[in-house]
Amino acid sequence: MVNKSALIIGNSDGIGLALTKQLLLLGWDVIGLSKSDSRIKDSKYSHLVVDVTADNFMQKLQTTLVDPPELYVYCVGIGEDFSIDSISFEQKVFQVNLMGAVKTIETVLPILIKKRGGHIIVLSSIADELNSPESPSYSASKAGLSSYVEGLALAVKKDGVSLSNIRFGFVDSKMAKGEKLPLMMTVDKAVEHVLCCVEKKPIRYSRPRIMALIVIAIRWFSRFKV
Repeated sequence: MVNKSALIIGNSDGIGLALTKQLLLLGWDVIGLSKSDSRIKDSKYSHLVVDVTADNFMQKLQTTLVDPPELYVYCVGIGEDFSIDSISFEQKVFQVNLMGAVKTIETVLPILIKKRGGHIIVLSSIADELNSPESPSYSASKAGLSSYVEGLALAVKKDGVSLSNIRFGFVDSKMAKGEKLPLMMTVDKAVEHVLCCVEKKPIRYSRPRIMALIVIAIRWFSRFKV
């Protein structure tokens, strides 16, 4: 039996941490990358401390690819309510949510194309459909991520490489700060959806479906505002 292997970027908490633990339970070899140390102790797990915004991020990521995994999951994401007093944070949102994923793909995709196999998953957001006055950088960075990954998936399909863009609504993690948010799913449920994508390799996967439809309707009706 061939061991399955994965590299999870952004696995110190939330979906990334829960996904790492579940893959280990399923017998996968897992490499984790995050900006903080990991408390996971498992013979099939190794960890590298690195920030996706660091100048040496791609170099450190490259060191994990001596024996390239078959699955890569980009789980990193940040966002805050907009404030003119902290407008410099807007740039960091793009660096983390979009450019960190772009750098990851730039590093691993040539290797996967050469192997003619592999799967890259990014966690985006249903908010990619919205122009958000509350958090414009978050929605815009996720819109860029979704568009890039889905277009790239079509470009490299002929090379035997799969890319999946998972668009979640509210997930009960530190990113969701409200006590009661509509249609919020648990972290464990989100991991179930990620594992479904690992198996089926869709280009776009949106959950909850009803929230995705509501957001599309909101965007459509907003075009008619005076």
